Amino acid sequence: MRIWIDADACPKMVKEFIFKAARRLGVPTTLVANKGLFLPQHPLIALVVVGGGVDEADHYIVDHCAENDLVVTADIPLASALVEKGVAVVSPRGTVYTPDNVKEALATRNLMQELRENGIMQGGPAPLGPNDKVQFANAFDREMTRLRRKRG
Repeated sequence: MRIWIDADACPKMVKEFIFKAARRLGVPTTLVANKGLFLPQHPLIALVVVGGGVDEADHYIVDHCAENDLVVTADIPLASALVEKGVAVVSPRGTVYTPDNVKEALATRNLMQELRENGIMQGGPAPLGPNDKVQFANAFDREMTRLRRKRG
């Protein structure tokens, strides 16, 4: 079991929560990013820096994660690929992606992107707020508990 973080766009408060959880639970955690990031020095926390190409971090995560891993990402196409692989995925807002909801989330994301590209809509999601942090913490804890029970 390993926690993976799609780190380039992951909010600081989410990463800090995961670092504490990783230390408490003894679960190795790997951040994947296109550039170096500040990390707490701990043997369970590591950073992989990939090239700056489009979706390189996503490809690395898909290629290296396994079925009992948990990935934290806001990237819905990445979440879709991971769910197909049987990997647990939680967004920084606390959405748990499953085979039942990831295709709809991907379709909505694609529609919103098309609307923005055509100038019909502007901007992206609102910044994370305190309620999002609670939603994430609850979803993360539920998924970690589920994965630990599954592992035995």
